[in-house]
Amino acid sequence: AAVFGTAILGSNPSAPARNMFLIEKIKKSFFPFYRSSNAKKIFRILNSENKIDAMFVGGCVRKFLLKEEIDDIDIATTLKPDEIIKKFENSDVKVKKTGIEHGTLTLIMENQKFEITTLRQDIATDGRHANIKFSENWKEDSNRRDFTINAIYLDQNGKIFDPHFGIEDLKNNKVKFIGDPDIRIKEDYLRILRFLRFSIQYNSFDINEQIRKAINFNLNGIIKLSKERIYSELEKIISLKNFHNLFKNKFLSDTFKLIFPEFLYLDRIKKFEKLSEIQDATIDSELILASMLLDFTNNHQYFFHKYNVSNELKKNLNIYSKLLIEIRSNNNFFSKDIKKNIFFYGKDKIKKIFLIHNIINKKVISTKIKETLLVINGTFTPKFPVTGNHLIKLGVQKGIKVGDILKEIEKKWIQNNFEIKEEEIKNLIKKNL
Repeated sequence: AAVFGTAILGSNPSAPARNMFLIEKIKKSFFPFYRSSNAKKIFRILNSENKIDAMFVGGCVRKFLLKEEIDDIDIATTLKPDEIIKKFENSDVKVKKTGIEHGTLTLIMENQKFEITTLRQDIATDGRHANIKFSENWKEDSNRRDFTINAIYLDQNGKIFDPHFGIEDLKNNKVKFIGDPDIRIKEDYLRILRFLRFSIQYNSFDINEQIRKAINFNLNGIIKLSKERIYSELEKIISLKNFHNLFKNKFLSDTFKLIFPEFLYLDRIKKFEKLSEIQDATIDSELILASMLLDFTNNHQYFFHKYNVSNELKKNLNIYSKLLIEIRSNNNFFSKDIKKNIFFYGKDKIKKIFLIHNIINKKVISTKIKETLLVINGTFTPKFPVTGNHLIKLGVQKGIKVGDILKEIEKKWIQNNFEIKEEEIKNLIKKNL
């Protein structure tokens, strides 16, 4: 198999990091993912002696060719779902019917998942769902896939089948639809978002007029999709390491704005290019969403209403929204009060709100912010030293009173810069009994 692409290290990796990188590089060269013991066992069961019944396809092949980390593994097969189930009946591979109506099953072996789908043709589509017909023709299966770079197949020996020259497009950072873009988008309107994602991911910014027209003409089809599918794709887009490159192409950024008008502050993402250069500035999807949504109003609540986001995301964005207002009236939030704030919210949240504050309120991102990040990292997180048992030993009766007095002692402890003497504890007990 032709393998290309280079891995990128930090500007000054440590010796252990370099060694680990070299070890991983050697392992990937000599032990590619398709030669893993699990993969080999699954393909021994799937493939006949004289016929290829299964091949890897999609993202795992793309990532293998680019020497990227492989997470999800997709397999295409000429076998029908009932045939697959039968083949694994007496094995230690579990089979889950995750999407059997579309010919998709999930194989689980030693906690590793392999999604396997029968070759198919899409007979009729409405932009959301497809009526399918199973096939044994690999070229027919490739024809119904979205992009050339997603229609590269790899067999168990590392031999490539590339009917749409996807490897060439991958080398040249080209995201191309298979066939007519208008027809492919009408089959599934989510392909507009997938096109955005892959164009950003692979820096494919030379977008031809045919694709532009097809996307513009079909943009309203997005409303036919479930909010769950849209949000799932959005998460993948904003999780890209180079999401800030969205602005390298006006058509892409304008399209993104039309699909997600709730991101009133999308332009703040331009600052992430500089932020990504700063050590300890951890960029994740939560930080990106907060940056695009938060102001001093409840703008982010509409996003919660529109999409079924996790309770954790709701809770954290509400905390950051509240802290932004607090920071505006407290000049000591990241200096004199830093220890107290870390105690209440934890280092991770304080680092994140510090980054959000800079993204929202500073015209440019300064490398000086790493100094505050270092201070946050180096700040000792105090632990409240008094317990309920401590109070009981000093004569406080078990019950609600213990909790009430503990709160008063903790309050005094915080006011005293996280210090409290035994005499002060006794005095507070007397005062509150």
